[in-house]
Amino acid sequence: MALIRQLAVCGVGLIGGSFALALRQAGVVGSIVGIGRSVAALERARELGVIDRVAEDWPSALDGTDFVLVAAPVGQMNAIFAAMAPHLRPGTVVTDAGSTKKDVIEAMYRHLGHHLGEAVPSHPIAGAEKSGVDAAFPTLYQGRKVVVTPLPENAVAAVAQVRAAWAACGAVLEEMTPQEHDRVFAAVSHLPHLLAFGLVHDLAGRANSKQLFSFAASGFRDFTRIAGSHPEMWRDICMANRQALLGELDAYLAELAYLRALLMAGKGDDLEALFQTAREARNAWARQGQNA
Repeated sequence: MALIRQLAVCGVGLIGGSFALALRQAGVVGSIVGIGRSVAALERARELGVIDRVAEDWPSALDGTDFVLVAAPVGQMNAIFAAMAPHLRPGTVVTDAGSTKKDVIEAMYRHLGHHLGEAVPSHPIAGAEKSGVDAAFPTLYQGRKVVVTPLPENAVAAVAQVRAAWAACGAVLEEMTPQEHDRVFAAVSHLPHLLAFGLVHDLAGRANSKQLFSFAASGFRDFTRIAGSHPEMWRDICMANRQALLGELDAYLAELAYLRALLMAGKGDDLEALFQTAREARNAWARQGQNA
């Protein structure tokens, strides 16, 4: 890909920091500037060599910048685009790393109307339960999918540059419509996080919570790992995609009701058959990942 002369990362945490490190390791970026809410976090990113310079405001961040990644929680995107918009120069490509797309795109249309040719939404399917720039590492995106959801107004060259930047990080590129994206990820990402948070919250609120957690082992650890994720980020994701998420939650509640009915009726054979079907589907998915 063509060299990015200067990359600006808004939100230099796990996602934004790993993007910066990956592009630096690939040798496709000149300098990297960071901007965000916490000066202390940005200074830490500079100390770690993730960014070269801390910007105090958008005029400074965008001076000489030709590529911007907004990797902040989706609930902040509207305010970020509003603050960025007056200072964007023609040709500067803007993308995001938001886990929802409908709300992010609405914010783009609201504030970046003059710059829609170069504003290309995207979503890396990567992350970890740890957050912050200290958790960032350059191979986070290796072999991981990144979904690009281009707008009708996007210039072909801008879409190509966003795809090339993620590809330089080692990602596998996919394209979806924003609506399809939000429906799919409500089912396979947002719902699992909601369930993990809910289970841990339920157990933590019980009178014998210390006893329960003292006996929790690998099954509990594996199921609830994602409940260690960033609360603000996941609050914003759930609220932004709440309509699709409510539909998935209703479907899951129906599944739970069916499981409860099997237990109440003592239908062990039916329960085993359900477990077998789920086991086969899960193992098939795991094999696909190993062969990817």
